[in-house]
Amino acid sequence: MTIISLKAEDGSEVEFVKKDPKQGGVKDVYFSPDRSYVVAFFRKPLDANGLERMERLVGPYRQGIFGQQGAEYWKNLFSWPTSIVKHEKLVGIVAPTYFSNFFFPAGTTLEGAEKEGKWFASAKNFNRFVPPSEKGNLLGYLKICLTLSRAVRRLHAAGLAHSDLSYKNCLVDPSTGGACIIDIDGLVVPGLFPPDVVGTPDFIAPEVVATMSLNKDDPLRKLPCRETDQHALAVLIYLYLFHRHPLRGAKVFSQDSDVQETKEMGEGALFIEHPTDKSNRFKITNNDKDFLPWVDTEKLPYTIMGPYLKACFDKAFIDGLHDPSERPSADDWEEALVKTLDLIQPCSNSKCVKGWYVFANTTRPVCPYCGKVFKGQLPVLDFYSSRDGQKFLPDNHRLMVYNDQYLYLWHVKRNLFPNEKLSENEKKPVGYFSFFKKRWIFINQTLETLADITNGKQKPIAIGSYVEMVNGLQLRLSSEPNGRLVNVSLVTV
Repeated sequence: MTIISLKAEDGSEVEFVKKDPKQGGVKDVYFSPDRSYVVAFFRKPLDANGLERMERLVGPYRQGIFGQQGAEYWKNLFSWPTSIVKHEKLVGIVAPTYFSNFFFPAGTTLEGAEKEGKWFASAKNFNRFVPPSEKGNLLGYLKICLTLSRAVRRLHAAGLAHSDLSYKNCLVDPSTGGACIIDIDGLVVPGLFPPDVVGTPDFIAPEVVATMSLNKDDPLRKLPCRETDQHALAVLIYLYLFHRHPLRGAKVFSQDSDVQETKEMGEGALFIEHPTDKSNRFKITNNDKDFLPWVDTEKLPYTIMGPYLKACFDKAFIDGLHDPSERPSADDWEEALVKTLDLIQPCSNSKCVKGWYVFANTTRPVCPYCGKVFKGQLPVLDFYSSRDGQKFLPDNHRLMVYNDQYLYLWHVKRNLFPNEKLSENEKKPVGYFSFFKKRWIFINQTLETLADITNGKQKPIAIGSYVEMVNGLQLRLSSEPNGRLVNVSLVTV
């Protein structure tokens, strides 16, 4: 075993084992002796612009992300290069090794393989190859989408664009809801560092595909930027939640595969679930068993993800498909996903492939994946808050209750949002719901001013006590200016 020792550009000591490199698109990747980091060498020499990009990547851009509030949080979301090395006239970058949960575990059919998004985004891969223990559930996929949205939001806030956001450059773990963006050495800085690539097929925005034949210097040529990231993020979220591509349907433009690709993903791109133009709908055949039920848009339409995500999908694949300015931002997706996570219910069918489903605002809740009908009582909490300290208005935010579910401070206070800015104390639950002796109750753990204000009364609910969830109950969660009220409804089936 040959170990090469180098001194990085920042003066740090770097070692790598010169044996059996893992080959990426443009780099050869070697592990350190303890496998805690990797050294990835570009196979071709970098020009001055490429070298400056790498220097900024490990310098000011890295400091801009990891030198701010929530730095520890972002370390889990990005495999960000830490330093630059040079060896035998080649430039390399040093980056931390991926966490172990991003590799399929021992004893599975995919043992040791990276958990690239392709395994979980494709219906065929998901059905055929992903071990049952690694398929995850809907809760995990929603968390993956939320994590990716936060990561993209952070890049865009720093003035950066990924340029090649795809399931090849995102590692995911549905069993935990974890996600990590990798291969970010092609970051785009508008006006400074143009994109090196146009993206990965399936994720390239229609305007980029449609103008790809133009010269790169042509003013009409569209290149990767923040808006193309927004398209790619929307595609990723749709793929992870439905295991099908939002644009690859039944519509045929040409028998020539290159022309078909350019039309289908470019100027002729059409959402497979467009509400009025159904020409790109899947046509289910007897040969599609490896893709079912995921490609069946009648059985599993995109609307099963609830109103918040539906609105984002409409903006991404109807309003903004050919108008980049109309696409939802990463912030929009983050907010929609947080609210959607508050709508999910566990499926009572232990064999359900997704385990959870989004409450469909109906008096007959049913799991769309297995058809299991909910039976019993289901508390629904609608949030209200005041903008002037007097009148309380609806927040367009609802919490569906299930047994042992927690309530958090961001539910209690309108000015809090569950992201990297929360303090450790703000992440702690303030109470929980329980189905006890055939009654739904809420147990107050930390709320000092919780009160039952139904019909104008002011009945305090002390810490350590509980209140029964009954139809029409009104709770003041906090008396602070940003405190919320909730109105309780009971769905009975």
